[in-house]
Amino acid sequence: MAGAIASRMSFSSLKRKQPKTFTVRIVTMDAEMEFNCEMKWKGKDLFDLVCRTLGLRETWFFGLQYTIKDTVAWLKMDKKVLDHDVSKEEPVTFHFLAKFYPENAEEELVQEITQHLFFLQVKKQILDEKIYCPPEASVLLASYAVQAKYGDYDPSVHKRGFLAQEELLPKRVINLYQMTPEMWEERITAWYAEHRGRARDEAEMEYLKIAQDLEMYGVNYFAIRNKKGTELLLGVDALGLHIYDPENRLTPKISFPWNEIRNISYSDKEFTIKPLDKKIDVFKFNSSKLRVNKLILQLCIGNHDLFMRRRKADSLEVQQMKAQAREEKARKQMERQRLAREKQMREEAERTRDELERRLLQMKEEATMANEALMRSEETADLLAEKAQITEEEAKLLAQKAAEAEQEMQRIKATAIRTEEEKRLMEQKVLEAEVLALKMAEESERRAKEADQLKQDLQEAREAERRAKQKLLEFATKPTYPPMNPIPAPLPPDIPSFNLTGDSLSFDFKDTDMKRLSMEIEKENSLCRAPGPGWPSSRSSST
Repeated sequence: MAGAIASRMSFSSLKRKQPKTFTVRIVTMDAEMEFNCEMKWKGKDLFDLVCRTLGLRETWFFGLQYTIKDTVAWLKMDKKVLDHDVSKEEPVTFHFLAKFYPENAEEELVQEITQHLFFLQVKKQILDEKIYCPPEASVLLASYAVQAKYGDYDPSVHKRGFLAQEELLPKRVINLYQMTPEMWEERITAWYAEHRGRARDEAEMEYLKIAQDLEMYGVNYFAIRNKKGTELLLGVDALGLHIYDPENRLTPKISFPWNEIRNISYSDKEFTIKPLDKKIDVFKFNSSKLRVNKLILQLCIGNHDLFMRRRKADSLEVQQMKAQAREEKARKQMERQRLAREKQMREEAERTRDELERRLLQMKEEATMANEALMRSEETADLLAEKAQITEEEAKLLAQKAAEAEQEMQRIKATAIRTEEEKRLMEQKVLEAEVLALKMAEESERRAKEADQLKQDLQEAREAERRAKQKLLEFATKPTYPPMNPIPAPLPPDIPSFNLTGDSLSFDFKDTDMKRLSMEIEKENSLCRAPGPGWPSSRSSST
């Protein structure tokens, strides 16, 4: 019994020790996070947790924003989270946004995460047309946004249409000109190609440096009325307070710089701006809601504090942050330079490899041409040898036929002619035989000369073949190419080295010569096989 009571007591005490929590959703410009918060947490506890999670140290620019009945409000640091007029339905949603803007982004924004969050917020305000941006500046800003997202421009990767799904320009600018999305992409890409070598943080900072010169950059507008009831706009920014005409948010009618304001106060819905110069009239105006008055006062106090802070020496914390930022920037710069050198060396090695492959392919083609030329030379020599042999045989055959003709002539002369008619016929035959024998002798002499000429051609062809083989042997043993300085990479050992040119071999016979020679050989063969016209047959000679 006592044990059961003790266990119940310990359980109830443990239950009391566990704090009650609620879920909070934090929406940043590029992410969402959820936290379990204790019921007693104040706004500063939640804000510090978010900053630690993001790794953000420049906390004075940011705040947690929420909406009350279409009115924007900011979480107070010294007030419990649930004591604010927020929805009690979990998760309770807050937006982590920049509440105050720097005068000079390049000098004031130290951390890269700070620059990135400002870049995303300003970019969204320009695209949503909360900040007016001229068309040319819009295109330039879009090109820096593309550089920050995609890195250096590469035509082989960033082909036509790669920005089709990106929101880069305000709709007002797109509707202002009769241009297709392809034409806008072409203009943005032309600028984008000029930003080669810029890292993401550098491109985002260039974006902010251009955007901070826009008239509506960093200005919070509120609808007000002056003492006469005239509707006006109050603008609060890093430099001071500005009074605008509702139809013109670019050029203020009256401006009150922070260093010229002595005091700002409000009672109920009436605000009073007292300048330092007592000769200048006090400016009074009314706003529509009490919540709006509180928001205006918060922004005035925060912007004024930052205005005065910028004009003092940096605190120790800011000095440490800037020193760390410089070291980190130097380290990243060295890393980028190293990567750039490695990339350049890799590109040079690839170019050298491509050149070697091209030269190797060229040498292989030249070697193939040399081999084909050598084969044609060998075929030509074979054809010449065959033609010379046929010519020799034809000469022998013609000589034999000439001898036979001479014998026939002698036999005809020795034959007795019985009658005068037979004698006359025999004389005529003898005369024809003599003419034929003379022609045969001339033809035999011509064939003999042609055979000698063909032997000489055969000898020259074999000499040309010998020279071609010698050239090919010299080409195969010659070094591939002179050493390069530097040599990026040695050629693989299994690749043969050649150094042939198309003019290194010369030949005496072409393909057309070979065809003509073949036709002549065929013609001579047919001539050798058939007896010449007018040649007497063995039967007639016997008679």
